[in-house]
Amino acid sequence: MSVYKNEYNNKSIKKLQTMPNQNEELKKAGLKATLPRIKIMEVLASTGIQEEAHFSAEDIYKELISRDEDIGLATIYRVLTQFEAAGMVTKHHFENSKAVYEINSDEHHDHMVDVDTGKVMEFHDEELEKLQHEIANKKGYELVDHSMVLHVRKIES
Repeated sequence: MSVYKNEYNNKSIKKLQTMPNQNEELKKAGLKATLPRIKIMEVLASTGIQEEAHFSAEDIYKELISRDEDIGLATIYRVLTQFEAAGMVTKHHFENSKAVYEINSDEHHDHMVDVDTGKVMEFHDEELEKLQHEIANKKGYELVDHSMVLHVRKIES
């Protein structure tokens, strides 16, 4: 049975949304709570519950501009790199697209990338997961991790 998800791990989102403030989360990661870090974290948390859960630095920049926040693109790249190093976000490089970021999740999921729009969608399929383990076992291996990206095109009806 497949479960398609258009949002981040609910536990991760709830953690970001319900914490007393972003300062605590940043401190846990060993980062000082600066205004740019807090604002970027707010964007990542708010965008995580929308349909599109993977955003480039440019997407975050545009969102901050729409909120009248004055944070430069270079600062956003620097903060995202710090968040990645601290284990707060994961950076993905899907073929033929720019790097995108998502809040780290404890739940495994795979990705589909629309080749026409670049939209990234998460999915989890238990049968597919089981089959991957079986394939590795048949070849004499134990599957310890994997990353799957399906490149898809919307079927016109």
